[in-house]
Amino acid sequence: MTGKDKWAMIVAELIGTAILAMVVYTMIARTSFPLFAALGAGATLGLLSVTMGWGDGGVHLNPAVTLSLWTQKKTQTAAAVVAIAAQLLGGLAAWALLNYFLGHNLQSTAGKFEWKVLAAEAMGAGVFTFGVAASALQKMSQASAAVVAGTSLFLGIMVASIGSSAIINPAVALGIQSWNWAYAGGPLIGGIVGVALYGLLFAPTPAKKKK
Repeated sequence: MTGKDKWAMIVAELIGTAILAMVVYTMIARTSFPLFAALGAGATLGLLSVTMGWGDGGVHLNPAVTLSLWTQKKTQTAAAVVAIAAQLLGGLAAWALLNYFLGHNLQSTAGKFEWKVLAAEAMGAGVFTFGVAASALQKMSQASAAVVAGTSLFLGIMVASIGSSAIINPAVALGIQSWNWAYAGGPLIGGIVGVALYGLLFAPTPAKKKK
């Protein structure tokens, strides 16, 4: 990866995560029906994935995705650390922009830590990253991977909405002030499990070399 590519990845993670966070907040602030937030987030991720690249060597826009792919050695340690830092900065940028445009500081909506919320966030992230793992391990084209990622995010949010605000992204949770240990840790746990499960059961088995 060239120096230009590295900077492009950092900027894409930062800007893309900020955009995703603002879209999620816009949908959540205007309706309590999770379908619209899921559609908005899925469409945004799919579009950003096509324009900025997705998966192996591309953007993730979610610390849970980056961490889970790192556990499967699909991204290098240094790149993962930089990507997660950029994603969290993107969340903070969204927070600052929302405060500016709304004319007041966002108030935390996460409430106290609840195991139910952590479980819901983990389940939703597991569904999402299961699809992410498919796009990474099946070596899909960029367009196909973007469709799978966007659709998987939609499904993950719908599943998580049963027991939480259905953010399934720690950086977005930070940006829209839905932040506590459940919203931070749930997606990370679910992401690791989702990718590991796909890799264990459904990843293509390398062909054995004939002697």
